[in-house]
Amino acid sequence: MRRDREAFQAELDKAIRAEREQLGARGVYELLERGSQWKLAPTLNAGGTIIFPHADIKICGHQTAAAVHACLDSCAERGVERVLVIGVLHALTDELQAARVRGANGSDVTQEKYWGIQGPGLDGYQDWQYEFSLLDFQFLWEQEIKRRAIQPPQLIVRYPYLAGGKPEILPGIEELEEIVKDAVVVATIDAFHHGIGYDDPPEQALYPERGGLELARKSIDEGLEILRRGDYWAYNQHCAFTAKSDGRDVGQVVRHLLGPLDGKILDLTYADM
Repeated sequence: MRRDREAFQAELDKAIRAEREQLGARGVYELLERGSQWKLAPTLNAGGTIIFPHADIKICGHQTAAAVHACLDSCAERGVERVLVIGVLHALTDELQAARVRGANGSDVTQEKYWGIQGPGLDGYQDWQYEFSLLDFQFLWEQEIKRRAIQPPQLIVRYPYLAGGKPEILPGIEELEEIVKDAVVVATIDAFHHGIGYDDPPEQALYPERGGLELARKSIDEGLEILRRGDYWAYNQHCAFTAKSDGRDVGQVVRHLLGPLDGKILDLTYADM
């Protein structure tokens, strides 16, 4: 399994580089333009958040770009100088995966050595350095800053791991509670995985245009409603076993930091993994 994960990471890094080369300057510009179709700064100004995916940049980069625009617009309008972006820490090692499985099965996550929050500038485990979930956001962030020719707000990147239904006691949560007092907050989640690549039997696997997207929308809406009412453990299990989402930790932390929010899907697309 270790070799498989290392091979996956190497292939992913190669694919990300190839996608950006294929896009070129023109393609990146078009993604940023497409992202500007939504005016989402008011959502951030009102204390809400934007959740964007982290699949192929050619497929969902415009959604990521929308979050970038909203962050920069909100900061400019409110004079805010910090942006907190919360990323998924994928289980790219056997140890991380084993801990995630134990957590989904109800183990005491406080006894797990990886329990906590990672990120640039923090002591402790540094698995975030190999993480990919925010690479496209950071790339488009840098491109849009250049395009606007502005001095950007501070970008704070954090990766929670093993919230386990209790994000309020996650080591490092106090830092985030302090940051959100004067920062805008966005996050990334791939909210639904489906198909034979995710252990769905062939007879139950749906093509996107033949019920897959409808199933995705239903599942994502269910997850948003669970978060709205603050049932953290139910959301953890929804992500682990129903939606097969990688957002179990991110969703719980965002809900804890910002309180009950009404979620709405603005755009839905898919990537063939």
